[in-house]
Amino acid sequence: MGQEILKVAMPKGRIYKQASKLFREAGFPIPEDFDESRRLILPLPEAGLEFIMAKPADVATFVEYGVADIGIVGKDVLMEEDRAVYELIDLGIARCRMSVIGMPDWKPVMHPRVATKYPNVASRYFREIGQQVEIIKLNGSIELAPMIGLADRIVDMVESGQTIRDNGLLEMEKMFDVTSRLIANRVSYRMKNETIQALCDRLQLAIRL
Repeated sequence: MGQEILKVAMPKGRIYKQASKLFREAGFPIPEDFDESRRLILPLPEAGLEFIMAKPADVATFVEYGVADIGIVGKDVLMEEDRAVYELIDLGIARCRMSVIGMPDWKPVMHPRVATKYPNVASRYFREIGQQVEIIKLNGSIELAPMIGLADRIVDMVESGQTIRDNGLLEMEKMFDVTSRLIANRVSYRMKNETIQALCDRLQLAIRL
């Protein structure tokens, strides 16, 4: 009987580079040229893995529907989308934070408009602090919203804060920290439990080092 292959939904771009480094530290032989490959499916039979390269926002969908057994996804996506997956490990990579951001001269108003890519996260946050807001869903260049008067504030991810500073904005409040998590399909977690658990153990050892 051959080695069981785990299908891994991997986010393209910045998170992939950090994730592949962690996998290498855990002893998985991932070729360096995978980092630059444009292929969408990268077989790695000697490691018992197959990488499915996806947009970060799509990873949880691939895992939920079982086309991938496991995947790496930001906590922001999990909080926004409430997917039916198991969250296994905090990988501690791709660190950033979700914050409330606005213009430095912002004045409080009744029922402010808040622009964000994360309407569920934002709605929940303002509801918990007892503030009524109007949420405006945007898909990109969220920083523009307060600059052109579309919104009073924005809720967005902040890594270094350089982009918001470059656009004359101010980080007003940190909501929570975000890191990437290893998630699993619920059926795969039962059917391939031993293989998934072995991978988790190796990754956790690498995280602790």
